[in-house]
Amino acid sequence: MIELGLNRIARLLEDTPILWRAIHVAGTNGKGSVCAYASAMLHASNIRCGRFTSPHLIDRWDCITINENTVRTTLFHEVEAMVQAKDRREGIKASRFEILTATAFTLFNHEDMEVGVIEVGLGGRYDATNIFKKPSVTVITKIGEDHQSFLGDTQEKIAYQKAGIMKPHVPCIFDGSNSPSVAKVLQGNAEECQASAILRVPHDLPAETSSELRTILADSRYEPHQVMNIQLAYEAVKRVAGDMRRSINLRHSAEAIKRTSWPGRLQMLNLERLMARKNDVLLDGAHNPQSSEVLGSYVDSRLRVGKSTITWIIGISDGKDAKQILRNLLRSGDKLVAVEFGSVEAMPWVRSMDVDNIVEASHSLVVLGETQKAYGDVAKALRMAASTAKEGPIVIAGSLYLVSDVLRLQRGAVP
Repeated sequence: MIELGLNRIARLLEDTPILWRAIHVAGTNGKGSVCAYASAMLHASNIRCGRFTSPHLIDRWDCITINENTVRTTLFHEVEAMVQAKDRREGIKASRFEILTATAFTLFNHEDMEVGVIEVGLGGRYDATNIFKKPSVTVITKIGEDHQSFLGDTQEKIAYQKAGIMKPHVPCIFDGSNSPSVAKVLQGNAEECQASAILRVPHDLPAETSSELRTILADSRYEPHQVMNIQLAYEAVKRVAGDMRRSINLRHSAEAIKRTSWPGRLQMLNLERLMARKNDVLLDGAHNPQSSEVLGSYVDSRLRVGKSTITWIIGISDGKDAKQILRNLLRSGDKLVAVEFGSVEAMPWVRSMDVDNIVEASHSLVVLGETQKAYGDVAKALRMAASTAKEGPIVIAGSLYLVSDVLRLQRGAVP
């Protein structure tokens, strides 16, 4: 099981001073994207940066980047072995995520990073990444319902856990589209911990920021949630660069953001070798009501051309509210292939929802055109969807673990 707390990570890192400035990002949705945008802007401005996000999608080291490149496999294993040796030697009994966090932080020292962009793993207050005494800036993205058994059963309780990354005399930037009750929790926590500033985006942005952001956001293809995440990242980067007496190159940053892709989030993917289909599919790890609402809106506006129906490949983690997720996605006449993702490395408590439960939840919401069950065979699910959809749009969604399975299949199919 997951055991939150800071004692074990503190022991792992007791001889490893953090030599780089940190942008620490928490939230329910969007935090990985904020991290990707922030590191892209830093790199574009010639600031050496590392990024640590979670979960990994294919290999456990693919969540660590050095100057926008995945850490070298041999270097990762070398540093990880040092951390594991300390864990064994001192009987710390650290979790896999704590080992991974300590490995990432040590790698950033080893590679002489100037800034580390760090995504919280779970919650914030007691997450292993929350070991910083004084990060340069903290960021809170959109708060929603997820991991309620660990973080609380209301958005306000969840916000309290996320707000635990705030630190005395450190500015915090948060997503102003959060509900008033969530904003009240975040602002109250900022006052209580004596954060140096609390900035609600975009409400509290200075006037000159508008023209700067117009330069970065000149490309109109961004969805509203992407605009918000870019704004959060830019404000964080601007503050850490200011602390370093460095400047952000707006033109280069705009180009870097255009090139930034975040696997499993509104990702168009060609799976011809797996599906015998030339048209791309849309891959998105939407796994809670808020992220499925964003995905559903995107699909409705971009993929439902005319009377086009969608063929969905859906896999959901057991314990999730399937109806809350699916009601944002499915429309009458859509087609469904329900599937179960595979076992998750070092996380035996994570299991896929039974396909029968997914189908039952779907049928309780809308009248579907066709329903199929692929059980635990993701490759079969892809073939089923291709056969059913013909040339129509296909969307794969419901879980980042399903995203991982699809990306692993794709990698194995590449010659």
